Amino acid sequence: MDEHDKRGGVAVPARRIPIPASISHQARAALARQIGEDGVPHNARHMMPLPSDHDGWMALKTIAEQHYAAATDALAATLRDRVETIRTEGATIHVATPDEALYAERVLLDFHGGAFVFGGGEACRIQTRGMAHRHGVVCHGVDYRMPPEYPFPAALDDAVSAYRDLLARYDPAHIVVSGRSAGGNLAAALMLRAKVERLAMPAGLILLSPEVDLTESGDSFQTNRLIDVVLPGSLMASNRLYAGAADLSDHLLSPLFGDLMGFPPTLLQTGTRDLFLSNTVRLHRRLRDAGVAADLHVFEAMPHGGFTGSTPEDKDLDREISRFLARCWG
Repeated sequence: MDEHDKRGGVAVPARRIPIPASISHQARAALARQIGEDGVPHNARHMMPLPSDHDGWMALKTIAEQHYAAATDALAATLRDRVETIRTEGATIHVATPDEALYAERVLLDFHGGAFVFGGGEACRIQTRGMAHRHGVVCHGVDYRMPPEYPFPAALDDAVSAYRDLLARYDPAHIVVSGRSAGGNLAAALMLRAKVERLAMPAGLILLSPEVDLTESGDSFQTNRLIDVVLPGSLMASNRLYAGAADLSDHLLSPLFGDLMGFPPTLLQTGTRDLFLSNTVRLHRRLRDAGVAADLHVFEAMPHGGFTGSTPEDKDLDREISRFLARCWG
């Protein structure tokens, strides 16, 4: 601990942070459902295994899959699209085509979240369908390989494979890449790999609360700890599981520290209660410094990943994404 850590920290008295009246009643209800009567977020009661405990991670993945299944069953019934699953150079990709497409010969390449460990399979398939349905565009959702079976760089290799497949069939000006949380990390890291491999950049990049600093050096990892009801604490265990023997500060693991020159126009989203708030605002500043056209949307009291997907705030975010796609594709 250096001298600044010892003398410069702010002593915060114990207090309960209220749910603000400045957000919609639907968003307030969504926050309240995720907090116990004692004021502790339900997600804070679950401990992640040690990175070396592969059996523990596999058991946790099974529980997470059951949770995702329960959460997505109702959503699946509302979607209007056709979906198929393909494989390309080892990558598994769900391709969703909306019944009512707004864009012809355009495609969205999407990466799901889940701390690099969760959110694959049917959950990825449903997210892909949701993106296609909400934005009226063909969506390719990459069901990338995950640890403990497949640590870094397997997921990023799958991302590159999926992007190469689209470049073989689409004009790069007709491709937009998106990702949320860990998927935002992969979307940004894909841009860094694309530069090295001399691949054309897409028309745009959408990063929703991206996990772009696996060292967790930002301020909000302290200030929003336990305030974010979705991610109430550090994800260092899953970060190290994903990284394996690699250095967490490597730019392909933490794209915040990479060379961002030449990135496509980028939309970034976070919330004032998001554990990854610092990730997102720091990346926005670095993109601006690199001369990239980057828009930052910070939503009041929003935790990591949004509220429930059906609040006015969530719908506002969807409208911003649709506007961004319209700008990218004219």
